[in-house]
Amino acid sequence: MKKLVFPLLGAMVLSLFVFAAADTQSDTQEDKTFPENEGILQLHKGNFKMVLRKHKQLLVHFYTPLTSEGQRVAAAFEAAGAELQGSEVKLAVIDVTKEKELAKKLNVSSQPTIRLYLAGDINSPASCPVPQSSASILIWLQRRAGSPADLIIDLSQLEASDDLTVVGFFKELNHDYVQVFYATAIDLPDVRFAVIQNDEDFGKYSATQDIVLLLKKSQLIQTFKMKPETQKEELIRFISVYMMDPVTEYNGQTASLILGSPVLNHALLFVNKSSEDFVEIFSAFHSAAEEFRMKILFVLVNVDEHRNGRLMEYFRVRHFEAPHIRLVNLTDHVTYNLPSETLDVEVIKQFCQSYLEGKAKPKLQSEPVPEGWDKKPVKELVGINLEKVAFNPNKTVFVLFYVPYSEKSRTVFPLWEELAQVLKDRKDVVVARIDASANDINVSLQGSYPSLCLFPALYAERMVIYRGKREIKDLVRFLDKEMKKAKKDRVKEDEDRRKYIEAMKEEEAKKQKKTKEEL
Repeated sequence: MKKLVFPLLGAMVLSLFVFAAADTQSDTQEDKTFPENEGILQLHKGNFKMVLRKHKQLLVHFYTPLTSEGQRVAAAFEAAGAELQGSEVKLAVIDVTKEKELAKKLNVSSQPTIRLYLAGDINSPASCPVPQSSASILIWLQRRAGSPADLIIDLSQLEASDDLTVVGFFKELNHDYVQVFYATAIDLPDVRFAVIQNDEDFGKYSATQDIVLLLKKSQLIQTFKMKPETQKEELIRFISVYMMDPVTEYNGQTASLILGSPVLNHALLFVNKSSEDFVEIFSAFHSAAEEFRMKILFVLVNVDEHRNGRLMEYFRVRHFEAPHIRLVNLTDHVTYNLPSETLDVEVIKQFCQSYLEGKAKPKLQSEPVPEGWDKKPVKELVGINLEKVAFNPNKTVFVLFYVPYSEKSRTVFPLWEELAQVLKDRKDVVVARIDASANDINVSLQGSYPSLCLFPALYAERMVIYRGKREIKDLVRFLDKEMKKAKKDRVKEDEDRRKYIEAMKEEEAKKQKKTKEEL
């Protein structure tokens, strides 16, 4: 988020200053008994309680120094500390890698964590949202110490900002609506909030009272009607969703927003942004996203960006599978594949709706092993038995990796059945297939589906991808060639194994002889 300029920021810092001339010297001398760095206390198990009793407001950063996020937040915390020098708020840090016992006692389970301890109360600290900048911390403190009246402005005072501005239209500040609105403002210090009470300003946006407007560049983005039952969490969810574009590209700057979103259903489009059909696919994805705001968060992942490799590895998405859409819930982490090669608006919308209705089929690490999977000419493999069958050192296994919604895959099915019939009398050969959309595949296919892969009868886990013509005679010729090659390699393997076993037996005999001699 861009750095925000808040008119009240300077006033906030001044309001936090409390000068007690008579006590300044003695306090400074007393503080020397506690280690400080740039005015920030360095806390540990031995001095935490003493410092807690000494300061009415103690803002503590629990951090892990070697993480990039910890370093970023630490920089923001230090900058805020410079602004708060001499105020009632005393800043301190605890290195949780060194103070594990203290962190556990204080129930600090994640880092970075910033807490405000008040009046020596160790049990009920206020948690500061993870800050984007030092201003985030200062504004959070300001709003905690302030009231809704501090947010009152005229529309003429609002700048046409690219960032989101949340405007509440309220006539009465003592209403419960306003308390919910202000509590939301405290929890979202990186968002600009304002309260409007001027009748003329109400008319500009045709707004009634007790309504919240979201503005960007003074343009209305969305409205939210406050109701008696409205909870803070509901308003936070609404604002958090519309802070982001309908489709957010995953990168280092947006990762925390995406993972921290209150919307737990995520639709991920894995796509190459340089592909010829990108604009068309993105347009369809964006149009669908508009319809499912508040229900599903739409995220774009550029498969051509090497820094997204870990995310693709986590979801087991290969570069060649793009464009590809996955749905995932961040609570149970169950993923769902869009079962279509066509990525138009209607297909994407139908997929999202079926997911929300609980009708979509989840992608599992493995489907259950089908009953009679090995009784037909073409064996039906699943994730749980793929490697056991494919890497059998005494069988040559020819596997078709397919996705059922692909027309290219389906056209290979008759050919594969014919191949199985041709090879049915060769007991050392297995013809099989596996649905790659329903099972995790832990082998490197290096190509799109359908993929035809041969696993020779070797102890070494070798896989050879067939790239020739899809005709029976060519498939059989390829099979025979690879089997002949594997037979030679198998002779060497068997010899190496024999030597290895003999060496192990000799080593064991030596150990037994040595043991007897020692006895």
